[in-house]
Amino acid sequence: MDDRAVSPAVASSSSSSSAAASSAAAAAASSSSSSAAAAAETVVTVRLIRSFEHRNFRPVVFRGVSLDQTLQDFMQLVRDEIARRPGVLLPFRTYTYDTMKIIHQAHGAKTNELVMNLENDEDLILQDGQTLRAAGVANETEVAFFREEDYTLFKANPKTAW
Repeated sequence: MDDRAVSPAVASSSSSSSAAASSAAAAAASSSSSSAAAAAETVVTVRLIRSFEHRNFRPVVFRGVSLDQTLQDFMQLVRDEIARRPGVLLPFRTYTYDTMKIIHQAHGAKTNELVMNLENDEDLILQDGQTLRAAGVANETEVAFFREEDYTLFKANPKTAW
């Protein structure tokens, strides 16, 4: 009788441990597929800034962005894409952009500046050699793409033409 009392407990514990192991394996498989799905669903909006003074900018949405690519790879991808995307006007296609800065992240506060926030450059300007994820870019992040020389001149004298 003792054997029967022990045997169901041992059987249930061994079945529950095998169920836990198969559950953990399923969770690991789901995690890797969900991270691949998350990369496929990552949306980053790039604001092409042609002129700070004239508030001349154009937002372009990029879907399926890999956050594990480097900043240089992403900047080249954006340059290539805007050169052939039909909705982007010629002045934005031919402009030489060289710097990216985080403007806004999902569920965060937005700036009152119409073009871009002029503060926190140390934290928000993306550094060469970093991946987008390491730089703080996440799903639904808005990033400005501009010429650093124009930004420096506008920051020194932030007056708009209109």
